[in-house]
Amino acid sequence: MKKRRLGGAAVALGVVLAVTGLPAQASAGNRTAGNRIADASAALPLGPAGLAETRTTRTLQPGLTLTRIVRGTVDPAHHWTVEATIPGGDTSPDPDAPPTTLKDKASADELAADLRADGFDARAEQVTTPSTTDYSPGTLGWRVRIGVFSSQSAATTQRTRLINAGYSGSVTYTGWDGVTTDRGPWRIDVLTIDPRTFRGSLDATHGPDIENRETVSTLAADAGAAAAVNAGFFVLDPRSGAPGDPAGVGVYDGRLLSEPVNGRPGFVVHDGGRRAQVTRLTWQGRVTARGTSLTLDGVNRVPGLIRNCGGSEGDSPTSLPLHDVTCTNPDQLVAFTQEYGANTPQGEGVEAVLDRRGRVQELRSVRGGPLPSGGSSIQATGRQVSALTALARPGERLRVETTLRDDQGRRVTPSPGTDIVNAGPELVRDGRLHVTPATDGMVHQGDPSWYYGWVHKRNPRTLAGTDGSGRTVLVTADGRSTDALGLSITESAKVARSLGLRDAVNLDGGGSTTMVANGQVINKPSDAAGERPVGDALLVLPRRR
Repeated sequence: MKKRRLGGAAVALGVVLAVTGLPAQASAGNRTAGNRIADASAALPLGPAGLAETRTTRTLQPGLTLTRIVRGTVDPAHHWTVEATIPGGDTSPDPDAPPTTLKDKASADELAADLRADGFDARAEQVTTPSTTDYSPGTLGWRVRIGVFSSQSAATTQRTRLINAGYSGSVTYTGWDGVTTDRGPWRIDVLTIDPRTFRGSLDATHGPDIENRETVSTLAADAGAAAAVNAGFFVLDPRSGAPGDPAGVGVYDGRLLSEPVNGRPGFVVHDGGRRAQVTRLTWQGRVTARGTSLTLDGVNRVPGLIRNCGGSEGDSPTSLPLHDVTCTNPDQLVAFTQEYGANTPQGEGVEAVLDRRGRVQELRSVRGGPLPSGGSSIQATGRQVSALTALARPGERLRVETTLRDDQGRRVTPSPGTDIVNAGPELVRDGRLHVTPATDGMVHQGDPSWYYGWVHKRNPRTLAGTDGSGRTVLVTADGRSTDALGLSITESAKVARSLGLRDAVNLDGGGSTTMVANGQVINKPSDAAGERPVGDALLVLPRRR
């Protein structure tokens, strides 16, 4: 982890801007021909025109501003209800995993009828979703809801009654459905870093090691950051790997410490934040000795478990990206560095332990254990065991090479000032809406409920991007409450574009969404336990003194 403890007092300059019904159009000073870049001061494109909107801006450091945007007020049309789930469908330990709630119309009508026969005020409702750049489903399916309640506690009582009757369901608020006529409220925080005047840096950190999680506020405090947000997706369930391991690309200080989900986007920070970009990444890795080369499958992750998929041929159920799914492969070759943790993963197979010069120091017949100072290792499972055993002779020098490529096939060579965090889907490209849930694995064939809960419905979100002036912008939107509805993925894209972003991408969200400024968590993380420990974070560090 970057352990810089940096000082620097914040400047608290507050400016409140009340916006009511401003046109969402580009200003002359922030328009690029053919790219439709919106004016960042225009009203957010949420709810009907004319909603009250306030913006409060503070300067945290020269060139670093924080803007709080509050739009709309509690909509009296919203209410609490109970949404019936398909029995056995909600089995994921991930607190952000959507329950299985959508069915075809005939099945929904049948369930609603059964519920009514058992004394429940049940109704079947059609769910339609807007098109995106790569997905146009129209009707997603039909949901079954029970009752209309003015309070969460009343809905919870009804859910208890539902469960006692042998059904399953969850309590939900209709403001989270994503209806375009909703009147709010929304609460969004925007960090803007202007490289022309900001003399600090923007860095990514995974904390003390890869395999464990830390809160954003802890990571920010350890580094003396002026501000911070959560970053990429990560492993949460131990059955999917090491909790905290980035579920996609992770480059820190120019070193690839987690391989990409092939083809998915990453948010790239160059030269300590002088420049940033969104790009899609693929990778190749090899272990070579004596003219023989073996293909690497991963870096710093549990062999055989590929979170978010997008790995290599032979992975099950797919080698394509598939979000929140852990693909498996019994035959893997994975490289480990010092950053992984105190011990490498344990299990059947073989592990070549390398010294700081890359020479084979030991061949463990059972994987797992500490690494020598400055050393590394290669683990093999299944059919890769014999191949690594033949290659890794004692004293032999193994050469490990990894290559990143962008979506144009060009080699990406990170410098020590480069950090990359995993992301997805894309939201804005070249100033136009470019929303890619299907490409990035957010469409689960045969399971419309997943798309409904993760993409279609409103959730807390964290976004990152760059505007037409070369500034880096980090955004959090609170959600899962009655005073902050959150954003759907399509709403996230529209908000990013309305803030003037030329390119933007979705980072991890849900209970992970966190923003820290001046040592305080300024948003309201949605987990009941409070701030969630995460895999990595983006830190805005003040200038060294």
